Amino acid sequence: MAAEIPRPGVAFLLTQLGTHAAMEFGGRVGALDLTPPQVGMLRMIAARPGLSQQALAGALGMLPSKVVSFVDDLEDRGLVTRTRSTRDRRVHELTLTPQGTELLGKVRAITATHEADFCQALDPDDYARLHTLLERLAESHGLTPGVHPGYRTIR
Repeated sequence: MAAEIPRPGVAFLLTQLGTHAAMEFGGRVGALDLTPPQVGMLRMIAARPGLSQQALAGALGMLPSKVVSFVDDLEDRGLVTRTRSTRDRRVHELTLTPQGTELLGKVRAITATHEADFCQALDPDDYARLHTLLERLAESHGLTPGVHPGYRTIR
């Protein structure tokens, strides 16, 4: 008689679902020629216009040199502008271009569809309950709201 496979734990299920969700999201934004880290940077720059590269690196937990290479790519594509601060010429401030803002609008639509598709098995009450529980878990682990911890591994 074969041994019964134990029921997976919550941590495993969260990892399994998180990996699946990340892969699906990556494929969706890939159609816009973006990667999930680029999307995260565009979102943060949109939320905090004038954010410095250094502050962006700190908020994402990334090496500043790595942020520079991402920003270089976004700037080359016409999605972000980098200007010297009038307060401190050593600081580069980041803002979205009109093209960056337009692309981020498309990303938001993709994100809404992704969320709806991913959570389609949940009724509105279950969705709200799960969302609240996941926020509580994220907070208890010291995770920054809205920032994927995977940024810390980009070297």
